Amino acid sequence: MVSPYDFNEAVQHRAEYVDERLREGSPVVGLKYAGGLLLLSTRRTQRKAFEIYDRLMMSAIGAQADVEAIRIAALDFAHQEGFARSPDDVTLNRIIGFALSPALKKAFGDTWSAPLVYRGVFAELGRKPDLDRFGMLNYDGEFAYTEEYAVAAGTRYAEEMMVEQLKDAGADLSLEDAVRAALDAWTLGHHHAATPAIKRDDDDESGEEQDLDPAAYLKSHLETAAVEAAILDRAAPREAKFRLLADDELKPLLPA
Repeated sequence: MVSPYDFNEAVQHRAEYVDERLREGSPVVGLKYAGGLLLLSTRRTQRKAFEIYDRLMMSAIGAQADVEAIRIAALDFAHQEGFARSPDDVTLNRIIGFALSPALKKAFGDTWSAPLVYRGVFAELGRKPDLDRFGMLNYDGEFAYTEEYAVAAGTRYAEEMMVEQLKDAGADLSLEDAVRAALDAWTLGHHHAATPAIKRDDDDESGEEQDLDPAAYLKSHLETAAVEAAILDRAAPREAKFRLLADDELKPLLPA
């Protein structure tokens, strides 16, 4: 017989296991800009940004098989909704709140199977700019919505640092400036997730960030990885608004 204590302890161990697996993941930055929505991360081999439906996209950190399973589930649900109902019924809230969150919560609570190693960011381009939204979905099924930016990183502290970096970005940035802002936030997130043992005194205004050279840090990382960025382009003439940014669009924005 399993007691409530045993269940709580098992859930805690599962959370610790997933958090440790996520720590080394490449952060994801979602940012609103003047022409639409941006998702940015880095990759070594596998794709990181995916179209889910005409005005929806996703990126995530975690085990590749688990990220792929969530992507396929979101894709299948979106197209079933679009076929059975209408494209207007394919919304971020329906995909996250109705389809994915309950499944993730159930998988995480099932102590007889391995939990999904996943933390993701979704973006939805509204019919009007004030209807744009991001959704952040965690491995335990918890989710939240934001309007101007969203992040996923290997630790909560890293996410907090990224959010602080993005707070002053604004929603009227050009695409180029949005990519630069997202790269700055990515660098902070990756750095802080990779150095969790470093502690700072909140009263110490010197700050750990003074030891971080963002351009050098990013340049070093890109020796073995590549930036991947995708947008939902409001000005695209077709109904599908998703596209990946080309290398020649990204290269001028990267450290030389």
